[in-house]
Amino acid sequence: MLDTLAAAWADANDGADIWANPDVTFLDPFTKSGVFLREIVRRLTDGLILTIPDLTERVDHILTHQVFGIGITQLTALLARRSVYCSKFANGPHSIARSFTTEDGNIWFERTEHTWGGGKREFRADPLTSEEVAVYTNRKCIYCGAGEDDYARGDDLETHAYAFIHTDDIKARIAELFGDTMQFDVIIGNPPYQLSDGGHGTSAAPIYQLFVEQAKKLDPRFLSMIVPSRWFAGGKGLDEFRESMLTDSRVRAINDYLSASDVFPGVGLKGGVCYFLWDRDHPGLCEVTTHFKDWPTTTATRSLLEPGADVFIRFNEALSILRKVIAVETGQEHSLALPESKRFERLVSSRKPFGFETTFKGRASKAPGDVLIYQNGGTGYVDRASIPSGAHLIDGWKVYVGRAAPGTGNKDTYPHRIISTPFLGESGSISSETYLCIGTFDTRGEAESALSYLRCRLTRFLILLHKPSQDTTRKVYAFVPTQDWTRDWNDHDLYEKYGLSEDEIDFVERIVRPMEADE
Repeated sequence: MLDTLAAAWADANDGADIWANPDVTFLDPFTKSGVFLREIVRRLTDGLILTIPDLTERVDHILTHQVFGIGITQLTALLARRSVYCSKFANGPHSIARSFTTEDGNIWFERTEHTWGGGKREFRADPLTSEEVAVYTNRKCIYCGAGEDDYARGDDLETHAYAFIHTDDIKARIAELFGDTMQFDVIIGNPPYQLSDGGHGTSAAPIYQLFVEQAKKLDPRFLSMIVPSRWFAGGKGLDEFRESMLTDSRVRAINDYLSASDVFPGVGLKGGVCYFLWDRDHPGLCEVTTHFKDWPTTTATRSLLEPGADVFIRFNEALSILRKVIAVETGQEHSLALPESKRFERLVSSRKPFGFETTFKGRASKAPGDVLIYQNGGTGYVDRASIPSGAHLIDGWKVYVGRAAPGTGNKDTYPHRIISTPFLGESGSISSETYLCIGTFDTRGEAESALSYLRCRLTRFLILLHKPSQDTTRKVYAFVPTQDWTRDWNDHDLYEKYGLSEDEIDFVERIVRPMEADE
């Protein structure tokens, strides 16, 4: 990240070395161990040797005038100070800084509380006085969305209310912490990724986008953060953030790691991670680089949002493949949007196609008037008259596919199946929320044709381009065209129809593994 930053700085400043500039200021607004700040200090210490020859004076200047941080907890603030100042107290006897008069130095932390809002007002009897009192349940923080039940804590526990995003005026907040005239040239770091939002089960909501948005409001010359890559195509509550990033021509570089463990060894963050460079003064196309283990690294300079698409096309190699598919189906090359009549997603049901949740269990034996239900863990029977919705789907032929795609453990591996194994749904059958319903089709042969199409690698590759997680909702089929349902489909025929090159075929088959009819 720092190398990318230095190259961008040089391009913008006639080849100047950012590490040789005594006036550049850096902020890590969510410092943990202080690794970014420490490395910045190391590079500045080397780069400023001619400008400030005395080592002690040089280090003191860097620490007091150029490098700043905000701790995310009291402990991480202490760790960062120890890492950067060689002492948990910036003004302590062991600190390598000489001019600080406070223990914090330029790495600030202060306990911040959540601000609860929303929720439901209830009246309950006070157990001591029996008086009726009003209480609020299911409240969330108005700044970060954290659930009150999880984060309303005593003074002995961290609140995880991060100061950088718990304010309506970030510029005023920074002025309070570091002075009225502080303007950061570079904001860089690795923000917290998510917090429990008080939803069902282990529900968690992303918060990293809030740090990105706040950082932009400070108007730095450069901004670089490492964040999960799920925002490319989905993610809970990330639609507005994705649109703002993909339409922001100041995002000049994205380094995308398909496997998070390539960056954070041992970390199983599904969907991978990326770091980006935002350049305030030099908008343009984005240099996109994809990394995965020992695969060759690929780089392409392109728009983040292609015409007709609403997500970022993650693989550089995928763009030419998708363009060929769309061109054959539409006869035009300027947009990646399929016409309504060609969209396979029109055949795919919404959640709970027949109104039954995943936990629903049908009867074990069939009674008169029952239909077969495919449910979590097997099949059962349910009275036709009791089916809440989807009556128009019951008597047609269809294909069922699991809403949750098969997992790959806590790592991202390739090739994999992309979707769970689809299977034929006979006339007179339904499913619970465990499955999505595709169809209906007038005949068994048409349904079998669609089933063969879903087994093809290219079809599942197109699904992957719009699929940010294991949740395979209707919208992940946005790039998949419909076909002629009077025949069986195979990859050879699809590759030939769309004119894929040998390299493109090799790439598809490196990403998607075969799916046999008997799986």
